[in-house]
Amino acid sequence: MKAILNNIKGDKVIWAVVLLLSVFSILAVYSSTGTLAYRKHSGNTEYYLLKHMSILMLGFVLMVLAHQVPYKYYARLSQLAIFASIPLLAYTLFFGTSMNEASRWYTLPLINMTFQPSDFAKLALIMYVARLLAKKQGEIEDFKKGFISLMIPVVIITVLILPANFSTAALIFTTCLVLMFVGRVRFRYIGILVLVGIASLVLLVTIAVNSPKLGGRIGTWQSRIESHLSGDSEANYQVEQAKIAIATGGITGKMPGNSTQKNFLPHPYSDFIYAIIVEEYGLIGGIVVVFLYLVLFYRAVKVVVKSPRNFPAFLTFGVSFSLVFQAMVNMMVAVNILPVTGQTLPLVSMGGTSIWFTSIAIGIILSVSREIEAQNEKENEPNNTNHVVA
Repeated sequence: MKAILNNIKGDKVIWAVVLLLSVFSILAVYSSTGTLAYRKHSGNTEYYLLKHMSILMLGFVLMVLAHQVPYKYYARLSQLAIFASIPLLAYTLFFGTSMNEASRWYTLPLINMTFQPSDFAKLALIMYVARLLAKKQGEIEDFKKGFISLMIPVVIITVLILPANFSTAALIFTTCLVLMFVGRVRFRYIGILVLVGIASLVLLVTIAVNSPKLGGRIGTWQSRIESHLSGDSEANYQVEQAKIAIATGGITGKMPGNSTQKNFLPHPYSDFIYAIIVEEYGLIGGIVVVFLYLVLFYRAVKVVVKSPRNFPAFLTFGVSFSLVFQAMVNMMVAVNILPVTGQTLPLVSMGGTSIWFTSIAIGIILSVSREIEAQNEKENEPNNTNHVVA
């Protein structure tokens, strides 16, 4: 344990946030999987607890490994990752397994484990866009040399994700737009990209009208949006149950394990886990979770400000914004501000590869933080030596 702690570097506040979110995750997942355990494992409630803890532990290992990799290598890895994600997304779009109505999953060979390639593609695209922004700062205002090369990968990845998972495509697209804005891309160029995105969406819907395979997924988006706007209780069953959970939680909550709405929500351990947290820990617990994500983003921004180069600054901002933005979307769905999206609560919702990719993303932030700390220590060494000699 001491050896592990000695190898953990980087922003200590971010490590603390990870630990606290993991605690919330373990407690909420254990509480919310009771019905699932009785339905699939004869009431063995420890099954999902042990499985989830194992996934979190492996995620922690991946985080430690990722934070020990010098950030410069992520620029090179992004090139391989972005080219690997394109055929993977294309294959999954047409041959992947459908889960949760509008998501497409890929089954890994040999280990027979499923994951959403969009999780991998999201991280790959953010790293790649950060690399291009850093590389082309000298010609970032040039439309052909600077902007076109940025636009192409963003359009390709989001178009491949869009038919199967609209919310993830929108999240990635928005993250890239914000990252480009931070990266000094001209606002009118960003506007052009928005128009391209809208045109791609219109084209997809047009094609879907004549394609039953895609039409079913378009229908899922349409029904979710219409249900949200109509406010119909029957159509908004999930949201209504989440609102009951939040309302009955009060200020201090029902205490751990005492949730009743976990028996009625279809996915209380993933999409609507925030509602279960508020029900059991009250408004106080809900505010604490929001606060932890805001602290994560704040500390990441501090890393961005201290970054000596453009690439680690853009990389840290893009990754942290993506995580916190996804968290806010998940929580806004739970309180009925947004229609149901299927987005999980990063590092809290039960999952497999989604937790691992989230862990790697946080590890990347910590990698930049670790190297900044090491550089600061190195710069301070001569001063300390001179002080002793004097």
